[in-house]
Amino acid sequence: MSSLSRELVFLILQFLDEEKFKETVHKLEQESGFFFNMKYFEDEVHNGNWEEVEKYLSGFTKVDDNRYSMKIFFEIRKQKYLEALDKHDRSKAVEILVKDLKVFASFNEELFKEITQLLTLENFRENEQLSKYGDTKSARAIMLVELKKLIEANPLFRDKLQFPNLKNSRLRTLINQSLNWQHQLCKNPRPNPDIKTLFVDHSCGQPNGARAPSPANNPLLGGAVPKPGGFPPLGAHVPFQPAPAPVATSLAGWMSNPPTGTHPSVSGGPIGLGGPPIPAALKHPRTPPTNPSVDFPSGDSEHPSKRTRQLGISDEVNLPVNVLPVSFPGHAHSQTFNAPDDLPKTVARTLVQGSSPMSMDFHPIQQTLLLVGTNVGDIGLWEVGSREKLVQRNFKVWDLSSCTMPLQAGLVKDPGVSVNRVIWSPDGSLFGVAYSRHLVQIYSYPGNDDVRQHLEIDAHVGGVNDLAFSHPNKQLSVITCGDDKLIKVWDATTGAKQYTFEGHEAPVYSVCPHHKENIQFIFSTALDGKIKAWLYDNLGSRVDYDAPGRWCTTMAYSADGTRLFSCGTSKDGESHIVEWNESEGAVKRTYQGFRKRSLGVVQFDTTKNRFLAAGDDFSVKFWDMDNTQLMTSSDADGGLPASPRIRFNKDGTLLAVSANDNGIKILANGDGLRLLRTFENLAFDASRASEAAKPSVNPVTASSGVGLAERVASVVGLSAMNGDPRNLGDVKPRITEETNDKSKVWKLSEINEPSQCRSLKLPENLRVNKISRLIYTNSGNAILALASNAIHLLWKWQRSERNSSGKATANVPPQLWQPSSGILMTNDVTETNPEEAVSCFALSKNDSYVMSASGGKISLFNMMTFKTMTTFMPPPPAATFLAFHPQDNNIIAIGMDDSTIQIYNVRVDEVKSKLKGHSKRITGLAFSHVLGVLVSSGADAQLCVWSSDGWEKQKSRFLQLPPGRSPAAQSETRVQFHQDQTHFLVVHETQLAIYETTKLECVKQWAPRESAAPISHATFSCDSQLVYASFLDGSVCIFTAQHLRLRCRINHSAYLPPGVRQASVIIIKFGSF
Repeated sequence: MSSLSRELVFLILQFLDEEKFKETVHKLEQESGFFFNMKYFEDEVHNGNWEEVEKYLSGFTKVDDNRYSMKIFFEIRKQKYLEALDKHDRSKAVEILVKDLKVFASFNEELFKEITQLLTLENFRENEQLSKYGDTKSARAIMLVELKKLIEANPLFRDKLQFPNLKNSRLRTLINQSLNWQHQLCKNPRPNPDIKTLFVDHSCGQPNGARAPSPANNPLLGGAVPKPGGFPPLGAHVPFQPAPAPVATSLAGWMSNPPTGTHPSVSGGPIGLGGPPIPAALKHPRTPPTNPSVDFPSGDSEHPSKRTRQLGISDEVNLPVNVLPVSFPGHAHSQTFNAPDDLPKTVARTLVQGSSPMSMDFHPIQQTLLLVGTNVGDIGLWEVGSREKLVQRNFKVWDLSSCTMPLQAGLVKDPGVSVNRVIWSPDGSLFGVAYSRHLVQIYSYPGNDDVRQHLEIDAHVGGVNDLAFSHPNKQLSVITCGDDKLIKVWDATTGAKQYTFEGHEAPVYSVCPHHKENIQFIFSTALDGKIKAWLYDNLGSRVDYDAPGRWCTTMAYSADGTRLFSCGTSKDGESHIVEWNESEGAVKRTYQGFRKRSLGVVQFDTTKNRFLAAGDDFSVKFWDMDNTQLMTSSDADGGLPASPRIRFNKDGTLLAVSANDNGIKILANGDGLRLLRTFENLAFDASRASEAAKPSVNPVTASSGVGLAERVASVVGLSAMNGDPRNLGDVKPRITEETNDKSKVWKLSEINEPSQCRSLKLPENLRVNKISRLIYTNSGNAILALASNAIHLLWKWQRSERNSSGKATANVPPQLWQPSSGILMTNDVTETNPEEAVSCFALSKNDSYVMSASGGKISLFNMMTFKTMTTFMPPPPAATFLAFHPQDNNIIAIGMDDSTIQIYNVRVDEVKSKLKGHSKRITGLAFSHVLGVLVSSGADAQLCVWSSDGWEKQKSRFLQLPPGRSPAAQSETRVQFHQDQTHFLVVHETQLAIYETTKLECVKQWAPRESAAPISHATFSCDSQLVYASFLDGSVCIFTAQHLRLRCRINHSAYLPPGVRQASVIIIKFGSF
């Protein structure tokens, strides 16, 4: 549609509204899609007219248009669903679930199942996470706040929320002008024409010689007469108000050409991630990592127990889940803490830097890496988890000849220098150091202990007081400020100066770059207390304000960029933390609780869009952003200076605090403590790795370990037989040719060279020494591994041009994946050597959860957030094998090292049955949903078949060992069902065998020669046509599943690095040839 046609629609909309055609005007808004009437939308939502709400939205967007649209429809349908539940209209709720909400299952099946769980509750408020849900009216009102943010952020609504600024009755005026023009063209115009129709052009019938009057003094249709009630009165969203002036006097209004619809940042994540911050919110587990989880009972209590869990489990998503985070009415944040318990207040580490810390910053991704700058110019890089100082650099000018003469002369006279600021770039690939003498040094950080010189800039005359990174014009820049009263912007790649901002009348103390929509800007503070704001245009400051205290002030935004705070200390020692109202340029809140006279300049930090912290009075003080009163404080077990320097990590789980005697204390909350324990295990493995020059086979874990150890990064070898067919012509016999014809001679293919197969090495940077368990996820797009140090690793394949399916392939390497929180899935371990423990895990059938153990308690992890949902069953006995019931993920079979099998119900935290029949530890479990049985295997080389109804034992049989062969004392026996669910594969170091389940008879068996290496592991291919087996010498053999006939052998030289001659290998499920 042309621009003029579009404008005509707006004129018609105005006319219809003025003539009170209410239904018609909204119908045209919807059908044209030109103007979204927010006031009408709000009214319909408030009234609960859900059908009309969705119908109106459909003119502008569809559910699957983008992530914002998906969230909009999801929030509306979720509210409709909750209201039906609140009215106890179960049939209506089910109808909404099936008709309206099921569409989201294809985008996030886990979330759909989580919503379904609410049907099992008599009152959904019984769920702890929905206990604060108010009445329908308040819930709708709170939801509307989020919907408006989503609509304003949705690019499909761009330019559709603002109605043109028209004069009243604009269409009448245009028609009037047209008729006057027609009248002027009349051959014999009358002085007072009588116009009775618009269907045909006007023409005066009789001559009178008079000239046509002008529209200004003779409105034919009343075009100049305004009608009351312009179109339409929309309250806060009036689309006809004049655009704001380009220069305003508020903190938020100074940006030139500001967007007309500013709004807080809105998450663009998948549905369920960024739901409204309301009690009615129903979110996905990938919400910020500090969301409260369901209050599970501790696993340390007496077992078996009969504690009641609060959240039931149903069908697919049938595990305890952290999916219903809520916040309290009136809070502007979406995260919820159980303050102050979730604040990092426990002293977990004490580090000794060697000189007094002046500035600290955690790595934005590797959230246990702490960068430190000191009062003598030193910088240190700590891995706080392992307490290891990775890097120590003393101050040194990299190129003295390129420095200005004042700096050279000053360094000769007084070589002393201090660090004023250290900070990481947003992606953690660079970090900057601002010194008290002229210089800024930028380092690149590839990882581990590798720190490289990148840029050295003689930035300011005098001290460089602050440093920040920003992305103006989509280019990484470095922003500095100094004693010379200037702010400068530098290219972070070349070091070229891009901008210089002048205007402060005192040394500039701090800078705070930020952006609103596409407008990039910088706040700065000076030692005279002035706050100024700058665009990247060299046109001077846009605002001029006085900071409380009028001396040393720093500014910071909340993590979501919607709230602005400053902290300052006056020359008299009075300290202030305030929140600013950006729209008015005024102080919105002043927080109480500081010492009357602070002994030094107070530093502060924010975390989680919820908390403020400051170092004052020999302690760390904490405030809730929405409460001006001091919430709590911590002296970190003593030993802090008067005004300690502080810094949160990105997730707020760790807090670094400067201490006396050149120390740094790391405070942690519960999640932080678990994160640090992870690195205790890593440190143990690193020390173990340095003892071995080459991999060796651990007699206990050899059957499933990958013994390829490197100090910095170990790799897991993964070979896939999908390479060039010219090299693999002999490796692809057709399965359909398999017959019982004994005369048929099959050619055994040998793979000896890397060129004969395509392989990948999966990199990881966690210093893992050995992989204990390794499987594909059920979806086929990821690999999950469990290392011997109890850490889980997850590699995911992404959709790309080279891998359109996003499934596992050797053509494209997967990525080692972690949630944004940076936490790791780490099992509970005992005090004994973790490598001596038996590791086991099992995935739920929708890949949402993993149940895992490494000799300690069993842990349940959320695969999306890596959060520990619960732990249970502390040893002894320890779990040695885990399996989910195929039809009810509430039921888990747990094999124990005391030879028993415990049938455990997750929903009620109760052991339902204990199965006894083996004499040694359980090494394998497999369910058949067709036969309704559980098959178990043990280190005693015995197989047992149990009914999954009453859990009674049906049959048992010991393996038929090849003549002259006796198993090792701790040899494992594994079992896995064929795709037909009636046959199963048995894997023992002495043999492979296929058993028929109902009779428990061996129908096929294959045994290696006595001189050959023992079998370490084997598995069916995904279609059960082949069996892949690995051996302790590193070789891999491929068999037909029907007859266990050897078809191909892959020697270790084809995929193991040169020089490695002995390693155990895990084969994961491949497809057939």
